[in-house]
Amino acid sequence: METFFIKALQLIFALSILVLIHEFGHYFFSRVFKVRVEKFYMFFHPWFKLAKYTPKSNGKKWSFFCKNDTEEQEKERLEQLNASGDNQATWRDTEYGIGWLPLGGYCKIAGMIDESMDKEQMALPPKPWEFRSKPAFQRLMIMVGGVLFNFLLAIVIYAGIVFAYGEEYVPFKNAYAGMIFSDYAHTVGFEDGDIPLAADGKGVDNYEDQSRMLMAKNVTVLRNQSDTVNIALPKDFVLSLDKEYDKSKQQFMVYRVPVVVKQVQPRMGAEEAGLQNGDRILSVAGVATPGYDLFKPELDKNASKTIEIKYLRNGREMSSNVAVDDNGKIGIMLCSPTEIYDVVVNHYNIFQSVPRGISMGWNTVSNYVSSLKYVFTSKEGAQSIGGFGTLGSIFPDKWNWLEFWNTTAFFSLILAVMNILPIPALDGGHVLFLLWEIVTRRKPSDKFLENAQIAGMMILFGLLLYANANDIYRFFIK
Repeated sequence: METFFIKALQLIFALSILVLIHEFGHYFFSRVFKVRVEKFYMFFHPWFKLAKYTPKSNGKKWSFFCKNDTEEQEKERLEQLNASGDNQATWRDTEYGIGWLPLGGYCKIAGMIDESMDKEQMALPPKPWEFRSKPAFQRLMIMVGGVLFNFLLAIVIYAGIVFAYGEEYVPFKNAYAGMIFSDYAHTVGFEDGDIPLAADGKGVDNYEDQSRMLMAKNVTVLRNQSDTVNIALPKDFVLSLDKEYDKSKQQFMVYRVPVVVKQVQPRMGAEEAGLQNGDRILSVAGVATPGYDLFKPELDKNASKTIEIKYLRNGREMSSNVAVDDNGKIGIMLCSPTEIYDVVVNHYNIFQSVPRGISMGWNTVSNYVSSLKYVFTSKEGAQSIGGFGTLGSIFPDKWNWLEFWNTTAFFSLILAVMNILPIPALDGGHVLFLLWEIVTRRKPSDKFLENAQIAGMMILFGLLLYANANDIYRFFIK
């Protein structure tokens, strides 16, 4: 239960940041082009709101834990704004607030057909400060503002991460024991111990290149430290890996960790047999154990026995007879991969971190967009769609700021990509109609836009139900 609350808190915090920045993108360009923003809210507020601030209110400007205004009160506020005689919109025209339902937020722009479906306002003659009165290019910039700001946020986060932490990683070429692959990866030709070299002829260096490997048609690996092998990947490789992960939580590949002794525990088999810190175990009872994945099962097989263990010490191969206890243990603590393999650490100053952040953001978007085609072209892809449960599960079990910001940056890019899809009611739908207007010089009618908005909202509502139903099926039924 504690894990659930930690993940939920991280998800809510991340979404709060992302929605606020996204809506601020719309707000920013509205202000640039002097379009009135009637409301700017973080979170939704059915029935009541936590706080609101109305700079131009004739009465109390700040209100807390207040009921939503009635239609008459809303209409009165707008009439007061219109009666002020100002033909230029200012920041003081906006009602700012915080709702209580942390599932999003909104920026209500005057004179725009959006989810509010304010037909009464649209029936009146256009005002100079309204969205519909502005040139198509300005309206286009207002609509792409949210997506643009989400992308910029991801770049800022990535740049901040590499500036503050640097990038520490083990290059594939330094992992001399190779990788351990999932069961499905084995069926297409990967073998444990393979070292990735290239994807579609382009070199791969570390985990950041893994997405490119998954999308490739051919992957080249080094096998047995000497043989170069090309592996052809099937078209549905990514989807099959996703299904495998859902069932068994197996990752496509992880570093194989050589069994190197970090510390010998007193009064157990390893100490009594003379093993020392730094020894690298090569075999157990005659079975080669190049990694912990093979070492532990062999110890379990030989529980309560005394067996021969071969190991490497200062470049010299040695062996000892070691007693294994009833639990399959010999009394050693092992080194981590970063203590065994040569680690590369890239440090960035403030000027270097920005282009690196841009590169990380662009690579993430490219890989995500490439994977989207499977969602729309196969049954397995559609089944992989997830809702809030899936999003929350991506966060770590314990609060870790580095992982939190990495995940938040990734979600910011997902939000940008999903919002720019050409679906009515999304930013991409508005952009599509605006591009049509720019090209044809013909503006779609308000009636058409209203119907498109309704259709788009129905599509989005259906997708939301489907995605969260998938979560319920995966987490509780399957």
